[in-house]
Amino acid sequence: MNAPATPELPVAVIGAGPSGLAAAAHLLDQGIEPLVLEAGRQAGAAVREWAHVRLFSTWGEVIDPVAEKLLAPTGWARPDPATYPSGGDWAEQYLQPLADALGDRVRLGTTVTGVSRTGRDRIVDADREQQPFVVHLAHADGREERIFARSVIDASGTWATPSPAGGSGLAALGEHAASDRITYRVPNLKNPATRARYAGRRTAVIGSGASAFTALAYLADLAKSKDGTGTKGVWILRRGISGSTFGGGEADQLPARGALGLAAKAAVDEGHADAVTGFRTEAVERDTDGRLTLVGEDGRRLDAVDELIVLTGFRPDLSFVNELRLNLDERLQAPAELAPLIDPNQHSCGTVYPHGHRELSHPEPGVYLVGMKSYGRAPTFLAMTGYEQVRSVAAAIAGDLASADRVELTLPETGVCGGAGLFDTSDARETDSGGCCATTPPLAQLGTPAAVGATAEEAPAGGCCSS
Repeated sequence: MNAPATPELPVAVIGAGPSGLAAAAHLLDQGIEPLVLEAGRQAGAAVREWAHVRLFSTWGEVIDPVAEKLLAPTGWARPDPATYPSGGDWAEQYLQPLADALGDRVRLGTTVTGVSRTGRDRIVDADREQQPFVVHLAHADGREERIFARSVIDASGTWATPSPAGGSGLAALGEHAASDRITYRVPNLKNPATRARYAGRRTAVIGSGASAFTALAYLADLAKSKDGTGTKGVWILRRGISGSTFGGGEADQLPARGALGLAAKAAVDEGHADAVTGFRTEAVERDTDGRLTLVGEDGRRLDAVDELIVLTGFRPDLSFVNELRLNLDERLQAPAELAPLIDPNQHSCGTVYPHGHRELSHPEPGVYLVGMKSYGRAPTFLAMTGYEQVRSVAAAIAGDLASADRVELTLPETGVCGGAGLFDTSDARETDSGGCCATTPPLAQLGTPAAVGATAEEAPAGGCCSS
């Protein structure tokens, strides 16, 4: 049977992470019942998987103000807004209390396997918009269920779908076979078993963002410890070394974010990591002793490593929303109206134009991708972005378009300008592009030479993100 499309139906919110729980709080603030569907066993399940990593945003920047209003009557103690939480702190001191305040509106151990219009696949036009959404669920005990919703907010994030080591966006040859020596997360080197895995070993880190900076800093700290003698990092960069390679440093308006890049630079300068530039992995070959040799698309073969940490970003899982009519950018897999504002081929300053429900909407009315998932494959997402997104979306669902359209968001700049997605070529040089959001730091001089055959080419700095 077809359930009627009535306002009494809840809004299905997929994911009990920061943006999903904030969406539920904003919906309640608008007098709308949310139903939060979380695959994990606890709220903030994805955040808990990087509990050991400290955020580069302060508590004051990662608490949604409407969620805080919901928490206030529970006796919740607000953490010092000027301090920096770890992922574990964020989950335990904010996300879990917020989920508790929402009560049975949050369902744990519930995986969304599909979303559609009731009785309509993506082909059928007839009376489509009058039908409620139908959401298919799989419970941890194997039961299947379907629920109906007036609207769907997908805040499921991208954590479960990391990008591979291969430079073409596909897994490198041999990558799957070597999975026991590869991780796609920043390792927790405070865990004794994990620490023993990397101590005294040679580890390659592929990536150029905050996660890669963090991993390199962790490996450097391990190398300097008593039990880590002989630990060595090999930093694999697909592009060359430029002034923006290590982030904005002291020019970053989030000081802790700038410090991550400086820590990565220190790891190289102090000899705890070697940098290999312009290297795009084509194959991962396994030696008879189990060590891994990375082979580049240009034929270069690097010295063997014991472990490989792949931190090349994430991508959205769109499989369960395949029956919905989404308008996604062909490159970023982000909402088409949002994509030009966050395209790393144009922007890398860490700030975007204010955006809300209009940029997040699709040809299928009532569907919104928010939070990390809204950015598709683009990096540099900040929690405060998601909070403003869901505020606007909740107002739009409530019919308050004046509030929904009044989007105000000023994000801290990284101090770096330049199209991070541009391909590194020998004739791509840094240019004075003018009007950037901050002065580009001087070219980083590495104390440790790159591998044989690697060149420290300057990367292009075109595509400023001044607004």
